[in-house]
Amino acid sequence: QAGSALILIMLFMAIVSTGSAESIAVSSLIAYDVYREYINPDATGEQILKVSRIVIVLFGIFMGLFSILLNVIGLNLGWVYLFMGVVIGSAVIPLWNMMTWDKASGKGAVIAAWSGLALALTGWLVGARIQSGSVSIANLGTNEVMLSGNLIAIFSSGIIHYIYSKFIDPQDFDFTTLDANIHLVEQDLSGLGVEQQDKDELRRAKRWITRRGYLLTFVLILVWPLLSIPAQVFSESYFAFWVLISIAWGFGAAIVIS
Repeated sequence: QAGSALILIMLFMAIVSTGSAESIAVSSLIAYDVYREYINPDATGEQILKVSRIVIVLFGIFMGLFSILLNVIGLNLGWVYLFMGVVIGSAVIPLWNMMTWDKASGKGAVIAAWSGLALALTGWLVGARIQSGSVSIANLGTNEVMLSGNLIAIFSSGIIHYIYSKFIDPQDFDFTTLDANIHLVEQDLSGLGVEQQDKDELRRAKRWITRRGYLLTFVLILVWPLLSIPAQVFSESYFAFWVLISIAWGFGAAIVIS
């Protein structure tokens, strides 16, 4: 009973934290990229905060109603989670290219994202048809079909964007101009010390983050899944070892963050 209660608490914390981050992300996009950019360019911090709060409330209501709808339809959390990759996976590589590659085409990123989505949905539906002979919620939710849709979304959009940017619409963007296009709501730098404003220090921090980001990506995408292959079906002792590593990872992350 204690274990099930702890699992329930962990699940609740994960869902609440994810919902909170999603709400903040949506409200920030609406407040800064829509409201301040197109509706009120001279908006004050108080006005932006008010818009953010309104968006959070509205988005929270929408999420609640949408969750009820998904439950009525019969889609569980695991199905929706895997389906997210099919829907939004096609934006991953184009966005990454736009942030790191000076030759990346903005128009190409839009084309690649939508084209990748269309290909992913097509591959996802075709995969269910080939594997099970019919298309249903259950058949669309199998691991193999979901995996095919996710992989098509990610890699097809990346290939499309690379070809478009390399051969059709190559750019030559100067990333140093980004500073001039970042406008503070209020010119208040009181929270930034000398180090946070030093260009060399920021470049060193970027290198530090980039190296560890690549290392962590390698561990999570390749090393961690490969470690499960020798065990095949987990025994009780191997599963306990797996859970112990997960707990150690969680505590380590919490210590680093704090």
